[in-house]
Amino acid sequence: MENQEYLNQIAGQNRPLEKPRNGILSSKFFIVSVIGIVLFFLIMIIGGIVGGNKDGLKSKNYALSLHLENTSAVIKNYQSSIKSSVLRSNTASLYSAFSDINKKLNDYMSEKYSLKAKDMDKKIADEATVNKDGLEVELFEAKINGILDRTFAYKMAYEISMVMTEESQIYNSAKDDTLKEILSESYTSLEKLYDKFNDFSETK
Repeated sequence: MENQEYLNQIAGQNRPLEKPRNGILSSKFFIVSVIGIVLFFLIMIIGGIVGGNKDGLKSKNYALSLHLENTSAVIKNYQSSIKSSVLRSNTASLYSAFSDINKKLNDYMSEKYSLKAKDMDKKIADEATVNKDGLEVELFEAKINGILDRTFAYKMAYEISMVMTEESQIYNSAKDDTLKEILSESYTSLEKLYDKFNDFSETK
């Protein structure tokens, strides 16, 4: 019996000490705090992505609207100088199509975002103005050189393709069915007009 007690005593002395469990890393408060911080940053990141996407969509809509507005103004300036009756007719259809999509787009932005031009990035407006001025210069030079019709048809085919590209980009990012319907209808209409300008020939 004495031997058994002696062995038990030795075993007790050699038993490893238990590590304290009241350290900061093992406290419930610390664990909950870490989880809370992680969740907070996840929410911030997701919110930033969603918010950034919305702002990006606003900017793209605004840029498209300016593109349509500026190109329509150029069309109006040069339409009466076009010699070909076929090209003049197609130009009138293009002006109508641009005006229609721009009105629907502006109505949508006003209702959805309460968007005003002063609220948007000035760089977008400046870039649109530069593009418009460049188009005006090319058409003016074509007019004084007697090649307005072919140059106008070529430039309008290019402008239509650019508008369609912008519409496609917005459509792919949009979640709103109303906006997607507006863009889809416009895209289909412009697709037909593009062929008319792209295939234009002064010999026909």
